[in-house]
Amino acid sequence: MEYKEDKIKVPRFEEEAGFYTTKKRSRIMSKIRAKDTKPEMRFRRALWARGIRYRVNAKRLPGKPDVSILKYKLAVFIDGEFWHGYDWDVKRETIKSNRGFWIPKIERNIQKDQEVNRQLQEMGFTVFRFWAGEIKNDVNTCVNDVVGYIKSYPYLAR
Repeated sequence: MEYKEDKIKVPRFEEEAGFYTTKKRSRIMSKIRAKDTKPEMRFRRALWARGIRYRVNAKRLPGKPDVSILKYKLAVFIDGEFWHGYDWDVKRETIKSNRGFWIPKIERNIQKDQEVNRQLQEMGFTVFRFWAGEIKNDVNTCVNDVVGYIKSYPYLAR
């Protein structure tokens, strides 16, 4: 994958690099899901209830969007606030432990998100990114944004 800017280097999370993990921390981290999270499931159920059919984690699209509709060239991502750097300029300063790992890790995630957006847009896709908190607080507004886009889609508008 080509990057327009220098790829951020994330240090390996291992004991030799000074990172120490307890069994309790390891168990907590193992519970973090990459797909089928509660916000994703809530968004998908609401979209399905509105009669919109979609694909989940489409492997052939960059970034494997959480929801995609090829017919409308639409990709939707539901991003977790911590992992994708919500309000990053403020939150960056609140990270107290393992700053040498977490700051580059999250900044690299932000960089990857921007690159995936660019790749999808070059393919003619419209990209929606919602924060998990937006889904939790007002899923209907998020779904209405997607439905509004679909209804206004040229050539295939319903």
